[in-house]
Amino acid sequence: MIERFFPNVLEYGNDMIIAFKETVIMVLIAGAIGLFTGLILAVILVITRDDGLYHNNALHRILETIINIFRSIPFVILVALLVSFTRFLMGTSIGIRGAIVPMVIGIVPFISRLAEQALLEVDSGVIEAARAMGISKRYIVFHILIPEARPGLIRSFITSTISLIGLSTMAGTVGGGGIGSFAVRYGYSRYMNDITLVTVVILVLSVNIIQSLGNRAANKITH
Repeated sequence: MIERFFPNVLEYGNDMIIAFKETVIMVLIAGAIGLFTGLILAVILVITRDDGLYHNNALHRILETIINIFRSIPFVILVALLVSFTRFLMGTSIGIRGAIVPMVIGIVPFISRLAEQALLEVDSGVIEAARAMGISKRYIVFHILIPEARPGLIRSFITSTISLIGLSTMAGTVGGGGIGSFAVRYGYSRYMNDITLVTVVILVLSVNIIQSLGNRAANKITH
């Protein structure tokens, strides 16, 4: 029965597993770099606002403009724009290494905006009370602002990770490797519909597992 409906999956199953592992590697590396960078940018955006701890209108506007510019560029076009930079930085513009750079640059603006909203949801009264007690601004940022925003930050990071899976798939269509490249090379180009179906199922399951784990972690911290 399986051989009848999924002949190509059985034949190229090992290649599919390798492609999935490549996707996991890309998401983990780009996610770690992107989440860390995005959180830093989000904190800077929040503390340099008009009512922020370190009000700096010029820096806030410049950073906000840069983030908005990169957010407005479609990922496929961004990959093409970064070909030379990626090749210079990683030595290649294809494969896993070639996909990580555009994935990081593509996800950082998205993460920074989501993390910014999570940080802004922290009760301003808590911050004001800390400042009234003479607590240093640096302590407030690292020991009050960020910890208080953890549930929202976790949810934003989960959403960003799911978006990264989508970016990795798109990167695969332009030579980035991973499950996206596998689906295009076999499922689309060779009309192997069973491979296309299975790759979609794998991606759907991956997204649901990540979302479920993220929600549990956020709810646990909230309680």
